[in-house]
Amino acid sequence: MTNTRALVLRTAGINCDGETVRALELAGASVELLHLQRILDEPARLDEVSLLVIPGGFSYGDDVSAGRVFGLELRHSLAAQLSAFVERGGFVLGVCNGFQVLVESGLFEPGSARRNLALANNASNRFECRWVAIEGQACAAPWVEPGLVMPVPVANGEGRLVVRDDATLQRLVENRQLAWRYVRADGQPAESFPDNPNGSVLAIAGICDPTGRVLGLMPHPERNLTPWNHPHWTRLSPREEGEGVRFYRRLVEAASGALV
Repeated sequence: MTNTRALVLRTAGINCDGETVRALELAGASVELLHLQRILDEPARLDEVSLLVIPGGFSYGDDVSAGRVFGLELRHSLAAQLSAFVERGGFVLGVCNGFQVLVESGLFEPGSARRNLALANNASNRFECRWVAIEGQACAAPWVEPGLVMPVPVANGEGRLVVRDDATLQRLVENRQLAWRYVRADGQPAESFPDNPNGSVLAIAGICDPTGRVLGLMPHPERNLTPWNHPHWTRLSPREEGEGVRFYRRLVEAASGALV
């Protein structure tokens, strides 16, 4: 057990909160599951934790656009508190719908007057639910292990990362914000579907903010916690745990200050 206290936010339509709480607990964190309205009413609750996680699902039914309502609630009602949370060293993770929420909230583009990033409809124009492989990149987030290949499932209809222009993409690269990229199972670059399941630019599966303390990821590490979660577990070498536990353990350790 670390000294990391984590807060998992849920609201109507979020459906991965249970798995996310379990992943964080396996990683050694002390976890509280809290409804969004509670944190909007009591934003000082952020002062009690070092890690904030927004899980996957379909917040508010994704009726307007994936993650938009949740993200706008954060942008308009909690922006100052979230910025202060990150500035004091707090970590934020958004997975799948949580990634979409963070993009809508503007946390990846602090100080920008306009949106330059979006998660758009998959290039296949359909919901993609499959196991893929992603590789950690040398990025601003020190807890992400460069070269680590991790099998994870994706389950989304709007997971294609797009950018406004080449300058935006170049800025992401120069700021070391590319955190995870889709690869083939053997670790070679994902050049096309289905290895790149969404059609994301540069096969990007996850990005971080310039500080490395805010990270969004489209696939679901919390759905790979045991050796038996993987559909091909009988063909794999013996494993003590699913690779997703390692992902969350590194995050929890970083939030506790154990990683530098």
